[in-house]
Amino acid sequence: MYIPKDRVPLQGSERTVAHNAQYVGAADPDETVDVTVRLRAKNQPESAPRAHSHLSRAEYEKNYSASDSDIRAVEDFAHEHELTVVSTNPAQRTVILRGTVAQVSAAFGVELRQYDHPQGRFRGRTGPVYIPARLENIVTGVFGLDNRPQAKPHFRVRPSRGIATPKVSQTGFTPIQVAKAYQFPTDTDGTGQCIAIIELGGGYRTTDLARYFKSIGISNAPRVTAISVGGRHNLPTGDPNGADGEVMLDIEVAGAVAPGASIAVYFAPNTDAGFLNAITTAVHDKENDPSVVSISWGGSESSWTQQALDAYNEALQAAATMGLTVCCAAGDDGASDGVTDGQKHVDFPASSPWALACGGTKLTVEGANPSDVVWNELAKSEGTTGGGYSAYFARPDYQNKAVTQPDRGVPDLAGDADPETGYQVLVDGQSTVIGGTSAVAPLMAALIACINQKTGTPVGFINPTIYGHPEAFRDVTSGDNDGEVAGPGWDACTGMGVPIGGKLEQVLAAAQGAAKASQG
Repeated sequence: MYIPKDRVPLQGSERTVAHNAQYVGAADPDETVDVTVRLRAKNQPESAPRAHSHLSRAEYEKNYSASDSDIRAVEDFAHEHELTVVSTNPAQRTVILRGTVAQVSAAFGVELRQYDHPQGRFRGRTGPVYIPARLENIVTGVFGLDNRPQAKPHFRVRPSRGIATPKVSQTGFTPIQVAKAYQFPTDTDGTGQCIAIIELGGGYRTTDLARYFKSIGISNAPRVTAISVGGRHNLPTGDPNGADGEVMLDIEVAGAVAPGASIAVYFAPNTDAGFLNAITTAVHDKENDPSVVSISWGGSESSWTQQALDAYNEALQAAATMGLTVCCAAGDDGASDGVTDGQKHVDFPASSPWALACGGTKLTVEGANPSDVVWNELAKSEGTTGGGYSAYFARPDYQNKAVTQPDRGVPDLAGDADPETGYQVLVDGQSTVIGGTSAVAPLMAALIACINQKTGTPVGFINPTIYGHPEAFRDVTSGDNDGEVAGPGWDACTGMGVPIGGKLEQVLAAAQGAAKASQG
């Protein structure tokens, strides 16, 4: 591949061959490719948003969007290479370009190839992306040239053991029962709030949702809206063990705990570009106006490029600045996060310092005394909670007293995730029990939506607050995740522990009130 002399490698864009991928041949030169170009912000965002002081989406766009001149520079580059400008979004700091494989290969100095992979055939590249030197300080990321699957859903279906309908049983709980065990507030239902859910495949059927919510005593099902990103739509596959299981788990858990909230589901391709665009679309969505985001997909930090880690992290920082809480599943494959190199790994985007990383427990309810231990069913090949220390992000200030290592510790908190004690759901007409940290992210998102309703304004980025209030959590001190061990206080299996919902509401409301008072 010829690289013009005026080109420079884009820092952090280097790709390697995907694990278990087999080279097939050159990519079809006439295949159409959409490329997402990420731009710098016209002003540098604050490193730490002021607690409980948030910018509106309009204010954020005014201060931290991409500049018109930077957008024009990328458009000029596109025209030089006969690429179509599909869209520009200053707030999301993206320009989406379209061209053939031959055109984008020449424009970005890459060689695109086809690979076979257990998850399907994809278009891939190795090495860096090249950009003109004049764009070096403007472009911070180029996504979509490579469309390998970027993330996986973090849910585990309980093996069939004669499960009937979603009622009270010894084989899992309804989300309402889990919320009761964790003492979630009972005087709120999320009314007036919107919960954003990110999905990278699958879909839902409204008839299933109506039937499910009715079966657990909710007569008025939450309003669910599907939003297409990158050409993907709500497309249920009919396979309850596939991506439909993730989608329905997320909606049914969130909707059961916060039935008064609206739910916006953002469907996007499972690529680095699709996942990023889904997050930024949700975060900057003025129409649906979500106050909390639930993300149950992710992948080991080692599977991401540096440009992706930075871009996603910036997107979550933008969410914090605008008062959104982003709940991310910490993974279901223990301290290795499913990587087979013998090293410890954590899952991203949960490892972002701007994410509320959600780990997993095994919940037992005996009378009025619920208890939790670390979820670890590796002996049954049913997974264990993710957790550990980031290899990329330094320990944030809010973890200084709780975490002894110099790296970002994961998770921040935890909730029931063991498929043995999982959530009774309805997927593609079939009643089943599903666990995984995928369930904990929407559970916590629903709790935050209910707290937001009570406080009247979003509590936003709660991590700095919760680390100063261990009394808002029931500490989990027993168990391990095949690499990290639970103990008193924060640990790299269950974080601060499982939330005591009512106490967490009091803590966040008090912190919000104090912040407002100090600001005048």
